[in-house]
Amino acid sequence: MSLPTRTLGSTGPQVSALGLGCMGMSSAVYGDADRTEAIATVHAALEAGVTLLDTGDFYAMGHNEMLVGEALRTAPAARREQALVSVKFGALRDPDGGWGGQDGRPAAVRNFAAYSLQRLGLDHIDVYRIARVDPDVPIEETVGAIAELVEKGYVRHIGLSEASAENIRRAAATAPIADVQLEYAIITRDIERKILPTMRELGIGVTAYGVLSRGLISGHVTRDQRFGPDDFRGVSPRFQGDNLQRNLDLVEALRKIADGKGVTVAQIATAWVLSRGEDIVPLVGARTRERLTESLGALDVVLDETDLAAIEEAVPAGAAAGTRYPAPQMAHLGTEQ
Repeated sequence: MSLPTRTLGSTGPQVSALGLGCMGMSSAVYGDADRTEAIATVHAALEAGVTLLDTGDFYAMGHNEMLVGEALRTAPAARREQALVSVKFGALRDPDGGWGGQDGRPAAVRNFAAYSLQRLGLDHIDVYRIARVDPDVPIEETVGAIAELVEKGYVRHIGLSEASAENIRRAAATAPIADVQLEYAIITRDIERKILPTMRELGIGVTAYGVLSRGLISGHVTRDQRFGPDDFRGVSPRFQGDNLQRNLDLVEALRKIADGKGVTVAQIATAWVLSRGEDIVPLVGARTRERLTESLGALDVVLDETDLAAIEEAVPAGAAAGTRYPAPQMAHLGTEQ
């Protein structure tokens, strides 16, 4: 089976119009996850024609890369060969699960890549990117180190994640940048002000994560929702108290539009991101085959001008209550807020 395709910028690979974000498949971000179902979901995604798989070396301290590696090893050869793997690196962790900043030094880049290749069981990484720009290391040095890995065949394409417009320009002046991974959703539109225009000027693609805002606009979160101690949403401002109630009011407004088209809220939200341009590839964070099937249904949703105007009226830019991360993490983001 094949899906519609898009190209990651002017220098990147051709990928399926939807990619699969694998972070939530490890029990360290959104609560307990079922490994067997996670691997079955990766296999189902590949069978459906999804080609882009996204992971990070710090997701559950390497667990997620090993899970993706196992899923690829156990997939049919033809499906395994179609997979393109995107890896984020650079986030420092400790045994307690804490965060210790970023490391973008060239020696660290090479070190991170060596471990990722081993955990994934691959001889190359298709798109390699630092998760957040290291404020203590010029972006030219970090990107230059990835470019060296490209020359040696260990990496195919260079990406960025959560980078500012200035850092994107500096990176692109150092080496070809395929794409930048950024949070982008109906209720998260900060990149439209400065970053997205800069990327389009430079011919750089977007892989959009958080298209359902960590499930907030999936249509599956309830007003009395409780999150476990290992679930990031338990400390996320958008899921707290009055913020959650106000944000779910937005979801109900979207639900009316979705119901009118005979689709789900999640499909409307994903289709909206797809509608924002051929240079944008949404990453869906499905952890089960059921949610994957729902997400893939967004590819069949056609939003005309009337639909887009109704969505804009229901959820105008800036309508979300609460920031997308707690204050300490917002302070360390590289993107303009």
